[in-house]
Amino acid sequence: MDITVNILLTIATAATPLLIAAIGELVVERSGVLNLGVEGMMIMGAVGGFGAGYLTGSPWIGLLAAIAMGALFSLLFAVMTLSLATNQVATGLSLTLLGLGLSGMMGTSFVGQPGERLPNLDIPGLTSLPVIGRLLFGQDPIFYISIALTAAVMWFLFKTRTGLTLRSIGDSHASAHALGIKVIRYRYLSVIFGGACAGLAGGHLSLVYTPQWVENMTAGRGWIALALVVFASWRPWRVLAGAYIFGAVWIGQLHAQAFGIPVPSQMLSSLPYLATIVVLVLISRNKRLTMMNTPASLGQPFVPDR
Repeated sequence: MDITVNILLTIATAATPLLIAAIGELVVERSGVLNLGVEGMMIMGAVGGFGAGYLTGSPWIGLLAAIAMGALFSLLFAVMTLSLATNQVATGLSLTLLGLGLSGMMGTSFVGQPGERLPNLDIPGLTSLPVIGRLLFGQDPIFYISIALTAAVMWFLFKTRTGLTLRSIGDSHASAHALGIKVIRYRYLSVIFGGACAGLAGGHLSLVYTPQWVENMTAGRGWIALALVVFASWRPWRVLAGAYIFGAVWIGQLHAQAFGIPVPSQMLSSLPYLATIVVLVLISRNKRLTMMNTPASLGQPFVPDR
């Protein structure tokens, strides 16, 4: 039973950064913007969070720094694509390359240094309950933030007027602009929100998952988060389910190696990425499912009439 609980705990820990990054990107894409720079924003959040936590001795300051770093990096993307109308795909890819290189340079002095870890929740009388105690009442704070964030985004998009406006911009920015909606303003806020979520996801990696700094420690999680949005057909609750499925695959390959399963370790390590490819191929074969919730203006630049 202890082994099962430990595996479930590690799955939740592995799924949390995927969920947060994907939820942020879902809001961005619902507004009609395609930001492929999630990996770059995550790695900048990771180095910013670790650095701030290490220098101040407070993981909470590190967490705020991670969020700020992701938001600032996304602001660069917003200025380029929304104000200057550059190509969103090319700009997002450039943002990822910039983040990977810049984070490696910034984190040089942090390599091998002990990090500050966010403490897990400990509620007397509840955390010690058999099985469910540690699963429900003994997780790290970002785990609970990720669940609350998913519920909040679901409520915002489908139960509020502002959420309806955001989705209408993603479906037809020209029509929204004709109705007097500030398209660029909404998209700026959405992109910054997505960047803050990616930074938070990166902070989780360096402050909870492995409280240390390792170059390229995101290891492709930003790309998996992007695939999760498509996998979930732009629905928050499906992102939640998908994140835990991919988290289980990620942890499964680690435990398979620990149990000595006679499969090459390189093959096992590639399982999360192979699963991503397989899911995308299966979804792309169903055009109706693909187009059902896809924002019609996704990736299209918008230049308001002057």
